[in-house]
Amino acid sequence: MFKLTSLNLNGIRSAATKGVEAWIAATAPDCICVQEVKAQAADVQGKFEQMAGLQGYFHFAEKKGYSGVGVYSKHAPSEVVTGYGSPEFDAEGRYVELRFDTPQRKFSVISCYFPSGSSGEERQQAKFRFLAEMRPYLTALKQSRDFILCGDVNIAHQAMDLKNWRGNQKNSGFLPEERAWMTHLLARADLDPLAAEGLGLVDVYRQLQPTATDTAYTWWSNRGQAYTNNVGWRLDYHLATPAIAALARSEHIYKDVKFSDHAPITIDYDFTL
Repeated sequence: MFKLTSLNLNGIRSAATKGVEAWIAATAPDCICVQEVKAQAADVQGKFEQMAGLQGYFHFAEKKGYSGVGVYSKHAPSEVVTGYGSPEFDAEGRYVELRFDTPQRKFSVISCYFPSGSSGEERQQAKFRFLAEMRPYLTALKQSRDFILCGDVNIAHQAMDLKNWRGNQKNSGFLPEERAWMTHLLARADLDPLAAEGLGLVDVYRQLQPTATDTAYTWWSNRGQAYTNNVGWRLDYHLATPAIAALARSEHIYKDVKFSDHAPITIDYDFTL
């Protein structure tokens, strides 16, 4: 089995003080994709280059204490790609891809942190620009290799993906345009004749748990009693090419210990690197 975890750390130093490394050691994933590292190379050097015996590979933001993504891996990649070629968003440290290529297979694990638009209209427009760039990039990538993109997508796709969906239809993360982007990303022409333009990726958690609601949430606001009352959103995804998604066997969202405002989501795939 290939065990893959995704977790928005909301700061690697903060998560470390809450025991995230011990949890990684206990669960022993092959790879863990992390987002919102909120650190620079100098902060990570000598402290977080490795976690629980896994080697880290990062894409840091230029701005201190902001964004940043990484993948910790048990296996050495054949290539590491940082950024996806965007002048605007590569500066924000939002994309790192580990390639595990062999003569028989081209396969990538991607950690990606999508922008949030919740702070205001300026950032919402930036989020739309990011989505507009990411779609053709993933389309081209899918034509050349299989991959699993893990990350905080900052979009709840359907009403079942958040508690208060009625009251959030005009809020970032559940806007009609964002949800339509996700629908297009997941539309498969082989399953739907009207989806010829769809990218055809698979929301792996939903493949395994098509009807889950309250148990599916991965993020809770720090305001009020959101976590206590499970007023949550499903913002963290495994998005895979169909051949890889077909190998997904089990999923787990870990909520026993709170390392950040997000919960880690782990999926086991029936293959090995």
